[in-house]
Amino acid sequence: MENNTIDIEVAYAKPEEQMIISLKVASGCTAEEAIEKSDILSKFPEIELKKIGIFSKPCSLKTQLRESDRVEIYRPLIADPKELRKQRAAQGKVMKKGGNK
Repeated sequence: MENNTIDIEVAYAKPEEQMIISLKVASGCTAEEAIEKSDILSKFPEIELKKIGIFSKPCSLKTQLRESDRVEIYRPLIADPKELRKQRAAQGKVMKKGGNK
């Protein structure tokens, strides 16, 4: 590794396809700059840069990267997790009521 560059990765995953791109970027590079340099947006045009993180910890596009960081681009949620828990809880109550036959 040269003094003024760092090794990082940019990752994106869909249910049927995952991609991790390894890059050398300038020290002080932001997450947004790394995403642009990776060219991942041309490979997955559906990407919306609304939520990203570094190793599962949310961060902003302006976050400066460090050696070995992995920038992860998150897809929008398909369903609200709170609503799904409510639905499962309601189904569980119904199933328990009829389960002693």
